[in-house]
Amino acid sequence: MKTVNFTAMKDGTKDDYEFLRDQEHAFVAMTADRLLRELASQAHDTIGGYKITRLEHALQSAARAEREGADTDWVVATLLHDIGDGLAPQNHDRMAAEIIRPFVREEVTWVVEHHGAFQMVYYAHHYDGWNQYEREKYNQHPYYQTCIDFCERWDQSSFDPDYDTPPLEHFESRVREVFARPPYDAETIKADTVQGLPALTASA
Repeated sequence: MKTVNFTAMKDGTKDDYEFLRDQEHAFVAMTADRLLRELASQAHDTIGGYKITRLEHALQSAARAEREGADTDWVVATLLHDIGDGLAPQNHDRMAAEIIRPFVREEVTWVVEHHGAFQMVYYAHHYDGWNQYEREKYNQHPYYQTCIDFCERWDQSSFDPDYDTPPLEHFESRVREVFARPPYDAETIKADTVQGLPALTASA
């Protein structure tokens, strides 16, 4: 069988859907490849007015996380935190969060999902009618401080064309590791566990 026999899903047979299940498994296994390809495509996507491309921002952010001793969940999430900018500029943070949600711990996903609101503290006061402190509506959330730290240390600081930024290939094995995990594994997701970012050291 090369294709299913139906043209409406309700007419599919058991054989059709077993065939599709096998196709889906093969497709899911290539998720890391598609993400890496999308990141690579952003090498030519300049962020209007900034000094670097979208890919350079992603790589620089992830490099800062890695050099501060962050674990693989953080490094990969930081690499992907703005991957939705091109297709979902109004809610890119939520798009990125949904990509990583099945594969990293809840704290990391929440930070990526909300970093857009937290970043506003750096610029929203320059625009009439914008709320610079949009993040304060989350000030009772257990991951509030982690998101502040993420934005301060790894995101807002990563627009420097002179930063020693590694290539995308440097992070490839970490991306493949994360997206090879069983989705929604309870031990991986670790709901309600607050770990925060790694402590800063003198060399960081």
